[in-house]
Amino acid sequence: MEQLKEAGYIKGEILKMLFHNQEDHFSIGLIRIIETNEEIEEKKIAVKGHFPYLDEKEIYHFEGSLTEHPKFGAQYDVVTFQRVIPTGKEGVIQYLSSHLFHGIGKKLAKRIVDQLGESAVQSILNDPDALDQVKGLTQEKKDRLVKDLQEHQGFEYVAVNLNKYGFGLQMSQRLYEVYGTDTVKIIEGNPYHPIFEVEGYGFQRADQLAKQLNLSMDHPSRVQAGCMYSLYELSQEGHVFSKVDPLLSKVHNLLFPSTYPVEKKLISQEINSLIKLHKLVLEDDRIYLHSLYHAEKGFANHIARLSKIKIEETVPTAEIMKMIGKIEEKEGFSYSNEQFEAIQGALSSSLFILTGGPGTGKTTVIKGILNAYASYHRLSLNPHDYKGKDPFPFVLTAPTGRAAKRITESTGVPAMTIHRLLGWKGGESFEKNQQEPLEGKLLIVDEFSMVDIWLANQLFRAIPKDMQVIIVGDQDQLPSVGPGQVLTDLLQEESIPVIELQEVYRQAEGSKIIELAHLMKKGSCSISHLDKDRDFSFINCQEYQAIGVIEKVVQKAIEKGVSIKDLQVLAPMYRSDVGINQINEALQNLINPQSSEKREWKGSQRVLRVGDKVLQLVNQPEKGVFNGDIGTVVTIQMADENEEQKECMIVDFDGKEVSYERKDANQLTLSYCCSIHKAQGSEFQIVLVPVFHSYRRMLRKKLLYTAVTRAKSSLILLGDKEAFLYGVKREEEYQRFSTLRERLQFSFASHVIEDEEDVSPYDFMGNDE
Repeated sequence: MEQLKEAGYIKGEILKMLFHNQEDHFSIGLIRIIETNEEIEEKKIAVKGHFPYLDEKEIYHFEGSLTEHPKFGAQYDVVTFQRVIPTGKEGVIQYLSSHLFHGIGKKLAKRIVDQLGESAVQSILNDPDALDQVKGLTQEKKDRLVKDLQEHQGFEYVAVNLNKYGFGLQMSQRLYEVYGTDTVKIIEGNPYHPIFEVEGYGFQRADQLAKQLNLSMDHPSRVQAGCMYSLYELSQEGHVFSKVDPLLSKVHNLLFPSTYPVEKKLISQEINSLIKLHKLVLEDDRIYLHSLYHAEKGFANHIARLSKIKIEETVPTAEIMKMIGKIEEKEGFSYSNEQFEAIQGALSSSLFILTGGPGTGKTTVIKGILNAYASYHRLSLNPHDYKGKDPFPFVLTAPTGRAAKRITESTGVPAMTIHRLLGWKGGESFEKNQQEPLEGKLLIVDEFSMVDIWLANQLFRAIPKDMQVIIVGDQDQLPSVGPGQVLTDLLQEESIPVIELQEVYRQAEGSKIIELAHLMKKGSCSISHLDKDRDFSFINCQEYQAIGVIEKVVQKAIEKGVSIKDLQVLAPMYRSDVGINQINEALQNLINPQSSEKREWKGSQRVLRVGDKVLQLVNQPEKGVFNGDIGTVVTIQMADENEEQKECMIVDFDGKEVSYERKDANQLTLSYCCSIHKAQGSEFQIVLVPVFHSYRRMLRKKLLYTAVTRAKSSLILLGDKEAFLYGVKREEEYQRFSTLRERLQFSFASHVIEDEEDVSPYDFMGNDE
């Protein structure tokens, strides 16, 4: 019988870390070889792989394989590694009293080893309370030692134990960042647990681990995870619920190949278990994630609650006419009849919806409402007049930072994102809620089409009964990225007062952009409407020419003095020959090429350098930046150039400078070109939009309408006119599953407003009970 080959290894001392990328944990270190079973004659070798920054002068055991680099010669590709802890009593004492552990001298180290034995390190890692047996050890020193041990040994322990399940160092690192030293225990206990919490840990990976752990294909943990995962996927597509039979089929297709005979009855049983665990809700033939069911129900209740409140002091029509007259005289324009009706409706309603397409004067009406309300109630629109006094009565908010900035610039009244308004600190909770409501008298929520059902409920549950609410949005734009179609459903509820502005003012000023948007909205756009105008052009080109055309247009605009901040390329897809990633790479090379005078950060996916236009990808409330914010990289500092002694990147977001460490770099991406979804809520002076048949599966009327209406002064479409018209004629192919309309009807008909259960969208990610 052939003997199994011994795993290749090298034991060596770290002489120097040559490279470490915190973003994807790729490292290269130079080691002095102490012992190896590899066929290698060198005394030193570079080890490379996905592992953290290793401590110099420490000895590590690496397993992997020898490779030959064409330039640098022999290298060692690391599959797994582990620090070599000295053996024997004296060796462990020497290790614990080394520079790695702050405040632990030889005497204290000896006391620990005398009490816990030669396996002291593993004993402490397994149970930190083991240190309670050591006399004279303060709580502060206990906590510090445990923390240092976990830092120096924890990941290595996790990496070694996960390697036997086929996990690479990169995924081990991601799991460790979420679960720490409990990683192995958690994933062995339920391999499906990390699916919703760890990036890149998908259902297939969980299945592979479950197989190694000998979990059967019909194990309850697997079936329940399949049910949750399927509903979660549907919520990412915009659905609030699923019908029972389609969900059973979806889960069955996910879990069981056609050769595995499992009845849907088994799936139904586990769905019932999840219902009992309050992770799912069954209503009629619909199944909801627990959080989305209560969000939809709660939001409908709050809408009805606010709508039923009578305004104590209604502004008389004569007074409104008088105030509007003063505003018209001051501003030098006249309000139309429908704009006057909108202002009047908003002032006399506890809850009011203002909707309309681009150029119809929504912003003008908002300014009129603010000024009229302030005038009648004798209030100042200047926040500085309220310092140390009553709260500022005007609350303006929007889903994104750029949308909030737009409404601030257009009204002169400060606005903020919904997350910031509600005091979101990250994670699952908000400071503002039913118990701690918002302060103020008039709330205006702009760009409401972007708000999903969960965030809508969080906002409205924090609105007190004495606050008037005005919802503003364009129902023809893209719906929210998250579940629901909140604005569309609200507009169907007859009990809520609505004014839709229809008269187009910017079109009267000769705006082809606005004309095109309204033709798209009506579905009457034809090829003759794509002729060049002063603020619009369509450049015919083939797909292989597209990036070259974009480069020429951008170069010409820069030569004319246009700031790159005012020019934005929008595309529907990330990965294609004319995708967002390709366009960004080309424009970075054009606008901000590599230079010995510019520092840069190289990651596995992208290069960011000083001067780059970048996009924030995730909400970071502690930094004051949110998903969709656009900034500029202003500097990259080395570790010895700042007080924190860490390499960092500084990004300027409209005057607010935010610092990023290497590990945070994946929160940013290039933004010379961004997705149409990411641009929603923003406006740019010049917008370029490539449109080709290769985008076919993404081309829809709402998507293109949203792209076109991002342009303020100039819109340039390029590509194939037939592809554009194809998309304009194409409505959404599926209806989002939502029961908000029915719940609104019930809530308005009911005289009792039910108490809302306090749940978060992360409830279904918790530990199995």
